[in-house]
Amino acid sequence: MSKVSDSLAEGRARWNDWYATSRLAVIALASVLVLIAATILQVSFGAFPLTLAEAWHTVFDPEVVFSVEVWRSFLLTGGVPDWFSQRQLIVWNIRLPRIIVGVLVGANLAVSGAIFQIITRNELASPYVLGISDGAGLVVLVTLTFMTSLLPVMPVLAAVGGTVAFLIVYLIAWKNGTSPVRLVLAGVVVGTVFGSVQRALFFFIDDLSVVMSAQAWLAGSLLGTDWEQVRIALPFTVVALVLAFAVSRQLDVLLLGEDTASALGMPVERVRFAVAGIAILSTAAAIAVAGLVGFVGLIVPHMVRNLVGNDSKRLLAGCLFLGPALLVGADVGARLALSPVQLPVGIITGLVGGPYFLYLMRKKEDLGSV
Repeated sequence: MSKVSDSLAEGRARWNDWYATSRLAVIALASVLVLIAATILQVSFGAFPLTLAEAWHTVFDPEVVFSVEVWRSFLLTGGVPDWFSQRQLIVWNIRLPRIIVGVLVGANLAVSGAIFQIITRNELASPYVLGISDGAGLVVLVTLTFMTSLLPVMPVLAAVGGTVAFLIVYLIAWKNGTSPVRLVLAGVVVGTVFGSVQRALFFFIDDLSVVMSAQAWLAGSLLGTDWEQVRIALPFTVVALVLAFAVSRQLDVLLLGEDTASALGMPVERVRFAVAGIAILSTAAAIAVAGLVGFVGLIVPHMVRNLVGNDSKRLLAGCLFLGPALLVGADVGARLALSPVQLPVGIITGLVGGPYFLYLMRKKEDLGSV
């Protein structure tokens, strides 16, 4: 009888694993399709309009896509190939960088949100709830306003600001150790204080153009992004995402709870702090180039978790696909909703994320615990 039960349990586990993997494949495929559709729409509209067919052929032109020279020019030297046609120049040098930045930002915010939810074991956690975004944002705002020469290392500076904010949160939450609830409550307090300091800075800015730029940044915007922002965010994004997947086993152990993780020999506080550093770097890379885009780090991990379960590797992979699709899709809406006026993408993610969050509150009685 025991062998039969073990066999049934093993079969059920295999079925659940296959089912979750198949759902992850559906998320990946649907996200790629949404991303492609959003890309074609995004590059079609503008002062130099293109048909959907022209946009498709220009974006997926094999002479450009598979050209080492082109990618070297954009990612390393900052130049433009002299053999580009006018259409290729507009699409590849002006419109596509905005989409690529959106992909990087969406992936960073979604993955960092998933990590923060795991280490706090609270699905209401996100870089914004924990005060990380406001700490990083304050440093970025100061850099944008007073130290523009440091723009190339903005993600590093943002990571420093996010780390300082997280250290303060940790110190406030510490009482013979920390707990998920205390971390979230401390994060809300620290985020509020840093946000107030950000708003206070506007009283010391005399240049109206700087004020407008900072306001758009605080709202979260991809307007005006180009290959420079891609070059700033890409290396930090790659490092953060590789590290995130590398610690997926530790994330799975943290999900079991502090007592169980400690019983398994894990130094919980040290691991939690180290993993948080990865999420802070990922958050900083996003904030440095797009500003404070809200709700992506909160709702994307929750949506993916509902479909693939709590396995960390599958959760991170799902976020890696759905985050960019959601953000680039929202940016298309931000650009076309009130055309020719372009809204910050953070407004659209807020309009989408707010009702979705309220829906979760009404649907789930135990919202909060992962």
